[in-house]
Amino acid sequence: MLPSATSLGAQLHALGYERWSEALAGPLGDALAPGRHGDRPRWERALHALPAVTLSHCDLTAAAPALHSNAPLSIPTEAALREALLGLSPWRKGPFNFFGISVDAEWRSDLKWARLAPHLSFQGKRVLDVGCGNGYYARRARGAGAEMVLGVDPTLLFAFQAAAFDAYAPDPHWALLPLPFEALPTGGGFDMVLSMGVLYHRRDPLAHLTALGAQLRPGGQLVLETLVVPGNTEQVLVPPDRYARMRNVWFLPSVPALKRWLARLGYEAECLSEVATTPEEQRTTAWMPFQSLGEALAPADQSLTVEGLPAPRRALLLAEKTRKTP
Repeated sequence: MLPSATSLGAQLHALGYERWSEALAGPLGDALAPGRHGDRPRWERALHALPAVTLSHCDLTAAAPALHSNAPLSIPTEAALREALLGLSPWRKGPFNFFGISVDAEWRSDLKWARLAPHLSFQGKRVLDVGCGNGYYARRARGAGAEMVLGVDPTLLFAFQAAAFDAYAPDPHWALLPLPFEALPTGGGFDMVLSMGVLYHRRDPLAHLTALGAQLRPGGQLVLETLVVPGNTEQVLVPPDRYARMRNVWFLPSVPALKRWLARLGYEAECLSEVATTPEEQRTTAWMPFQSLGEALAPADQSLTVEGLPAPRRALLLAEKTRKTP
């Protein structure tokens, strides 16, 4: 079942966010109200159709967070499980493994995690995952020892996908709030904040970076992953309309420009990686059958998007707030 506003409030209370539980009761009730999304009945049917399977163990350290049973699934049970999970398509983030069924999502999020994990210690940390999607990074953080992870993402489908995993392996130390990040009260006091693939969707990126910092405890870490372009500290691309077929892309800075933004806001940042996005990492699959990166690149020149702009590159930065924003 999808968590109710009441149950999410109780989870927030249990995780130590009593003030948030009270402040978010209304927004959560609105976000989860029946009739808010036309596809919700289909997603509810898919959740209800999940067959009963006895969990032997859950592995959150695997590239594909995995649910395991002591015995192979019967043919009817496997077919029912696959059909239910396909009913929650499109799966944008993954992969996941449901008792031997591989959910091969559009994004190979494990590749991004592999670029990130060697540089961080999640052990005992309280983590906020902004734009968490269906919770892939949240689960990997829990597998790496995070004390708790709170995810926030307004796309209701992602909450249903997360609920499918939780139906077999509930975790009292993680919760997904189906809300925009801006709805959260400030002062979360998190040890770590993840913002993975969010910044370029913000019309005011500096305000977003400031708000992320407001959720960190003193000395906490910001993990920032975003689209970038090559160039010096002055280079920032503002797409005239769509970028790689996406409408809601506003600012693509170079890494030096992004580090300058962060420095102006009181962060000390280092770039952990900068790589071109490839069809190995983002592509159409049976679990996400719509257009993906392949259709977003110019056929004659893969270094450009179909709009003639520089093809997607993604940078991963680790930043610490060392002083207050001027």
